[in-house]
Amino acid sequence: GFWADRFESCRSEMIPHMWSLMEGTNYTQFYQNFRIAAGLIPGKSRGASFNDGDFYKWMEGACVTLTMTNDPALRQTLDQIIEVIGKAQRADGYIHTPVLIKRRNGDTNALPFHEQNNFEMYNMGHLLTAACVHYRVTGQTNFLAIAQKTADFLCEAFRNPTLELAHNSVCPSHYMGMVELYRTTREPRYLELAKKFLSMRNLITDGGEDNQDRIHFDKQTDAIGHAARANYLYAGAADLFLETGDTNLWMPLEKIWTNVVEKKMYITGGCGALYDGASPDGAKDQKNIARVHQSYGRNYQLPNVTAHNETCANIGNALWNWRMFLATGEARFVDVVELALYNSVLSGAGLDGTNFFYTNPLRVVDPLPTPLRWSRTRVPFVSSFCCPPNLVRTVAEVADYAYSKSDGVIWVNLYGGSTLKTKLPEGQTVKLTQETEYPWNGRIRMTIIECGSKEFALKLRIPGWVKSATVRINNGPADSSPTPRNYFEIRRSWKTGDVVDLDLPMPVRLMEANPLVEEDLNQVAVQRGPVVYCLESPDLPAGAKISDVMIPSDIQLAARYDRRLLDGVVMLEGKALVPPVASWSGQLYRELQMTDSKPVNLRLIPYFAWGNRGVSEMTVWMNRSTPVSSK
Repeated sequence: GFWADRFESCRSEMIPHMWSLMEGTNYTQFYQNFRIAAGLIPGKSRGASFNDGDFYKWMEGACVTLTMTNDPALRQTLDQIIEVIGKAQRADGYIHTPVLIKRRNGDTNALPFHEQNNFEMYNMGHLLTAACVHYRVTGQTNFLAIAQKTADFLCEAFRNPTLELAHNSVCPSHYMGMVELYRTTREPRYLELAKKFLSMRNLITDGGEDNQDRIHFDKQTDAIGHAARANYLYAGAADLFLETGDTNLWMPLEKIWTNVVEKKMYITGGCGALYDGASPDGAKDQKNIARVHQSYGRNYQLPNVTAHNETCANIGNALWNWRMFLATGEARFVDVVELALYNSVLSGAGLDGTNFFYTNPLRVVDPLPTPLRWSRTRVPFVSSFCCPPNLVRTVAEVADYAYSKSDGVIWVNLYGGSTLKTKLPEGQTVKLTQETEYPWNGRIRMTIIECGSKEFALKLRIPGWVKSATVRINNGPADSSPTPRNYFEIRRSWKTGDVVDLDLPMPVRLMEANPLVEEDLNQVAVQRGPVVYCLESPDLPAGAKISDVMIPSDIQLAARYDRRLLDGVVMLEGKALVPPVASWSGQLYRELQMTDSKPVNLRLIPYFAWGNRGVSEMTVWMNRSTPVSSK
């Protein structure tokens, strides 16, 4: 099914292509930096200070693909890499190649934690996570030993926190990484260090919005600053809440989440509206206003052409919401995970698996109204290469989100063709299959293949976009009706061969934004199931501009699967309106032009698939017109 195809693309295209890039020196250095730091070859550090962390992300994704393939060549490559990383690691456990290489080359001023934006903790955080995944997948302890050595160094380095150390929390992947290492090893010192990492933020008295440290975390209510850094912070705090139950962590998380989903998140699940901005916006105390970048904007500030929506921020949104679900069992959080995965996360990679977006705008026009930093077409490499390997590990790990379990319960979170074999906490083994063409249609069948005699429950997520759903058990109706944005529980003594059919109708929906989102006034977007659609210029008649297309409010859009289009997608077809083309050259304003619009054939494609047919214009939001029947 859908995600199996993406996993295969990840395995066969993304992983090997990215390894060929990261192994060499064509654009920058990743693996070579570790070889230089280990003394295996001479050279200087080259590339962004966060390249180590991005390499660990690729390793994590590569490890996960072994669960399906057990590819001996890839396993050997990973063993080779891990050996080199171990040789590069300092005797006390410190590992950050830019500093290690400078020291090896005689620079005695190169010291740990002396540059706030050197991303040392970000890099080591991703090392911890990747090593835990490698251990769970392979059972080998070689990478885990490096991670534990790193964590032991950090326990000692942060024994007596200082303001200088507290500032080393830029893009804090180490919160999640340290909690993950604690879960893997059950070493209590690692959980204590994770708690210390977060509490150290309170030492900062000269912080800013970009790193979410101007205000103490427990006092925050709004999502602010660099969106990827923010979402990593929120995910790490949620991890700590899961292990400690500290309500001082949950209260800001709930408030910030509400602020994001009600006022700052794009319809695609994208986060981080601004390339550049100022925060706190319009503050009376002007000395507190500081530059922010790749940032959450003010409430309802959601531009389309200049939307930033870094792929890493969108992945961070999924990471954060997943942990919020684990803490609560509430479907609203998985709704956001699903929204991001199918739209603003998946759009970050081309269908070829070798080209990538850094940003994910909701509209692309030619010419752009202002010069923008990142490409409007996917490219094989960008100088900030954090997003492509993050996509690799995310696509590889989507199956991790599909099911969960608790005492006597199997939770079905994401729908897709799959087989689950698991052991419930009380010891009963359960195996089931799921058959569906989701997200192209909402008919899902689950069959119990193996189970014991003890009663247990299936909890089926009923997405928030559903108006009504039906459940049948062995062709008979369920005892009650599912409600959207909730889990529907079926508890019984199951037998081999039992079948559950879930039907989630997927009508095409025209969506409008809160009127306070000024850019989307009198416009509509189109969504079907979890998939947001867009209009791309290759699907318009010659001479028509995406900015001129008008969607009648009574439009009838028919869904049709085309296996030849964009590797096989459901497209939407109908009739839209386009006025005669008029030039705006040299004009900011003009008198209203009263013209008759003409009907044109409209074809919409999934947002995640745009930009795969060459240079194009694209929009998610389209002008709304009065119903054709009223004219």
